[in-house]
Amino acid sequence: MLHQSSLTDRRAAAAGGFLLLAALGINTPAHAASYGTPTIGLSVSYLSGAVGASGDPVVTVTVAQSGADAAALGVAASASSRPSVARTGDVTVTGTGSTRRLTVAAQGRGYTDLTVKVTGLGGKTATRTLHYAASAAVQNAADTRYLTGSSDASAAVDVGGGYVVVADDESNTLRLYDRSASGAPVRSWDVGSELGVSKEIDIEGAARVGDTVYWTGSLGNNKDGEYKPDRNTVFTTKVTGSGAGTRLTVGGSYGELRDDLVAWDRANGNRLGFAAGTADGEAPKQIDGFNIEGLEFAPGSTTTAYLGFRAPLVPPKPGGKALIVPVTNFDEVAGSGATAVMGAPIELDLGGLSIRDIRKNAADQYLIVAGSWAADDNSDPYALYAWDGVASHAPVKRADLPTTDPGGWEAVVDVPDLTVPGARAQLITDAGSADLYGDGTEAKDLDHAEWKKSRATWFTVGG
Repeated sequence: MLHQSSLTDRRAAAAGGFLLLAALGINTPAHAASYGTPTIGLSVSYLSGAVGASGDPVVTVTVAQSGADAAALGVAASASSRPSVARTGDVTVTGTGSTRRLTVAAQGRGYTDLTVKVTGLGGKTATRTLHYAASAAVQNAADTRYLTGSSDASAAVDVGGGYVVVADDESNTLRLYDRSASGAPVRSWDVGSELGVSKEIDIEGAARVGDTVYWTGSLGNNKDGEYKPDRNTVFTTKVTGSGAGTRLTVGGSYGELRDDLVAWDRANGNRLGFAAGTADGEAPKQIDGFNIEGLEFAPGSTTTAYLGFRAPLVPPKPGGKALIVPVTNFDEVAGSGATAVMGAPIELDLGGLSIRDIRKNAADQYLIVAGSWAADDNSDPYALYAWDGVASHAPVKRADLPTTDPGGWEAVVDVPDLTVPGARAQLITDAGSADLYGDGTEAKDLDHAEWKKSRATWFTVGG
């Protein structure tokens, strides 16, 4: 009995000791603590990746649990609705503390819902769902990045610091992207309301002079051959800052350049067929149509701009030449609404292809993206030509561009020194008509902007 009494006395003394420690504010053992249910948040709910991609988008995961240090929480993928697209083991979470970084390495093309789980102290958990879409592997995967939020990239301008402003021919939104990483735009500007337009401008070309960027719509009819006045728009934006700090403000605009071009051609004997190409019922993307897709300034000029035509070819038959029309006062046309003054047209032999974009550097070295005039042309030939901007000089092919992957080559961001061996240029696709994920849905019609994307790839052009 003496032993049992002593044990009881010791337990009572220990209990009293714990009460005394608690009263003095001294920590009691961890198992005595109370933990809340952990929380988890994802920076995005929808994410796009690609099989074999480099630099795929990163999801920021934030976690917390009351009564626990965030460093003690575990984060991992716990389920995948379609492991053939991405398995739980293909999800990598890095970092410690309340903020983690999540990436997905796609296994196959398609869609899957990934369950992301946080496991806290006390065995408590919480989950969030990441809706993931993966496109197929492409050529030049290591040199490819994906610009998400839009699939219809149509023109691009370098703004320094590794960033680019990209236009979309399905909206009037300009988007700022990091050229080195896949992901969503850093910033965007919807310029439609400031320009007084309610429908798409069908932005197709851009050129920068100093802190002014000049933009042009296609100026053509829509695909059904209907005239839509908002497409007959050229405008300017002013650039302040650079890189991720770039800001754009809308400047001047003009809505009658198409009319000026038609009147000029008519006065010169309708040699280029502009009146017929813009007639009611005429689709723009025909060999004798009317559609502008390139814009750049002439060598050494800040006033004369080259309009590069996707259609027509000159003459309008297979093997015809690509057309450039100089506008000698383009700065005043787009900046203050002056009537356009045209120079002598330039015809370039691009092997029967037309102009999809044209860009130059400060040394007046030009790159021309050449492609088909046709509307359904993602598998038709594309090529990259170098030129010096002189009307009497022939362009020289630098490369045939790959055409087996989704999207048509639509824009060149900037031009390196073409005399330097190994110099590279970044090109961007319009993938709006592509079935990226194998379900028959065109990219432009996808339900979630995060799944829409254009492909940006570096190609060697120098030497």
